[in-house]
Amino acid sequence: MDVTVPSRSKSAFCAALLCLAASALLSGYQAGNPSAYVIEDHVNLVLLDVSVKDPRGGYVTGLTKDRFQVFEDGRRQTVTEFANIDAPVTVGLVVDNSGSMRFKRPEVVTAGLAFAKESNPRDEFFVVNFNNHIVSGLPEKVPFTDKIHQLRAALYYGEPMGQTALYDAIAYSLEHLELSRQDKRTLIVVSDGGDNVSKTSLPELMKLIDSSRATIYTVGLFDPDDRDRNPSVLRKLAKVSGGEFFEPPALDDVVPIFHKISQDIRHRYSIGYVPDDVGTKRMVRSLRVIATNKDGRKLFVRTRTAYTTAPFSELISEQKRNSVEVRHK
Repeated sequence: MDVTVPSRSKSAFCAALLCLAASALLSGYQAGNPSAYVIEDHVNLVLLDVSVKDPRGGYVTGLTKDRFQVFEDGRRQTVTEFANIDAPVTVGLVVDNSGSMRFKRPEVVTAGLAFAKESNPRDEFFVVNFNNHIVSGLPEKVPFTDKIHQLRAALYYGEPMGQTALYDAIAYSLEHLELSRQDKRTLIVVSDGGDNVSKTSLPELMKLIDSSRATIYTVGLFDPDDRDRNPSVLRKLAKVSGGEFFEPPALDDVVPIFHKISQDIRHRYSIGYVPDDVGTKRMVRSLRVIATNKDGRKLFVRTRTAYTTAPFSELISEQKRNSVEVRHK
């Protein structure tokens, strides 16, 4: 089995899941000590978080590196790094706290806590609540937590009211993920409507997503008569980042959906390559990954569809000109 294990990265390990100028190269177990990880510096390493399913929707595990093909702008790339283990993840729970979420909140809190309890013991979490304002659910000096009582308090923090600053909340959450010690990073966004008060525009947000290494899962809790509902945006955010969009038919389905998200995170492959034309100046590059089983049949692959070579730090600095206010608990 090919195994290359990402280690905890330093805060300087910046610029995104994808085009990282001087990122950490996944490099395998040290002999005789499978818990020790090795980091090597590499330039322009592209890292992809990949989910693979069979035609029946079941997760396909145990694939080796030779079962994958990666294409950037239609050009096949050489896969140099590969991992198929359950590595620790940083998860941001980004929860709509507008007035219309008042009666949906208990199910979301229950789902979030159940999700945390079945996670990898080394996973770490944070919570962002949003309505007219962006509120960091954890105390200001606690960027991440693995403690259930802190997570519960963060999810219940604040009274549901006001409108929906969805884009601002995701932009802030992507920036917060840059503080993570983990190489794998995920956002779970729960909302019951479209954006109506953000200072961040959708094109600005899409640029941040393309430059981030985050996989985004979105859960739409829509009311039929909600004029602001916008499932297409939530679907787009999930697709471009390699995540998945869910629209539960009833509130009772929220907990099972969070369980599905947990399973998807746990069964993902990590694939890395160095582009064969790193010297070109194209900012946005398309991605395609093909996976096949031992019989050569194609499997269903979900990963991000593009990335940008612009450093995340530069994009977020530009976006901050909008002066999005973030409140702390």
